[in-house]
Amino acid sequence: MNLPSNSAGRVLAVSISERKGTKKRNVNVAELVVEHGLADDAHVGQWHRQVSLLGAESIAKIQAKGLNVSAGDFAENITTEGICLWQLPVGTRFKIGQCAVVEVTQIGKTCHHRCEIFHQVGDCVMPREGIFARVLEAGTIRPGDLISAA
Repeated sequence: MNLPSNSAGRVLAVSISERKGTKKRNVNVAELVVEHGLADDAHVGQWHRQVSLLGAESIAKIQAKGLNVSAGDFAENITTEGICLWQLPVGTRFKIGQCAVVEVTQIGKTCHHRCEIFHQVGDCVMPREGIFARVLEAGTIRPGDLISAA
């Protein structure tokens, strides 16, 4: 199933971390590797949660509660705008940038340990509105890239 052709968005930020459990840092360019994830990120591997995505619209909900958060603070690899990510069905495929193609594998996640954001404002959007995907076609991605039907 592909992203509907009338749905389009763009990448606001690409973020990686060298170790699990550490805050991600924004990068200017990164490589999506087939069945692996985002190169140089601690969460890569041959599993169903190779790449995480969260919309800026979701981040804005926490900002409205008074917390100074931004792209990457929710441990997402790709921060987007213009697409309601959590409404995409599992199995949806879409293109990021010129070549990369990903497939949605999971909507939200179980939060076993409450993160710092949850403790500060009593809420976190990643467990409900973040999505996970696996990489089907490799490609270089960067902030500003379009997200479109595969």
